[in-house]
Amino acid sequence: MPTTELYTECLSASWLAERFAVDPGRIDALRRSGELIAVRDQGSTEWMFPAWQLEGREPRRVVARVVAAAREVGIDEAELYRLLTGRLGLRGNRRLVDLILEGRDDEVVAAVRSARAR
Repeated sequence: MPTTELYTECLSASWLAERFAVDPGRIDALRRSGELIAVRDQGSTEWMFPAWQLEGREPRRVVARVVAAAREVGIDEAELYRLLTGRLGLRGNRRLVDLILEGRDDEVVAAVRSARAR
């Protein structure tokens, strides 16, 4: 099942590297070490990276904490992406990503820890 529409906020590693003037190899290394979140369509070999996780040329500090919390509770990166970009509650359009952008890191980490893999 293609999920490209789900990842509309994401950029390829090469695009992200160019946009933020970062070496593409460093982007991949950050993904492997859990400092960046990356997702990909089923059957694809191309990783896609949400641009909101970078601040300047560096990953936001909370990203590594969020990835670690997700791994603790058995959430893979695709589910983590859905959790972070899905609506909070039944009303409104706020998302956990919005809390990250507001600097409410501890709340986001707690929300991820309280989630469980489906």
